[in-house]
Amino acid sequence: MPSIKEKMAGVMALPKEIALDMPLVMATGRGEVSIENYKNILEFTETKLRIGTKEGMMVIEGERLKLRQITTENLLISGRITEIKYA
Repeated sequence: MPSIKEKMAGVMALPKEIALDMPLVMATGRGEVSIENYKNILEFTETKLRIGTKEGMMVIEGERLKLRQITTENLLISGRITEIKYA
């Protein structure tokens, strides 16, 4: 059964990532990933990034990973991305 927030998002025609604070993940090929609405960074190495989101933990794996941009709402990750998954 949809929550009140989900019903309001539908009535107001708002995207879920805005109304429900859901993560929005956008990949540009294998070289860049943008994540909006994240909670925190749990682990960061050159080969693995673990991020907390409202939906749970997200894991990005690859090679030469770099955090190109960090704001309170958005992360921009670059490198050779091999996998994006929820754990």
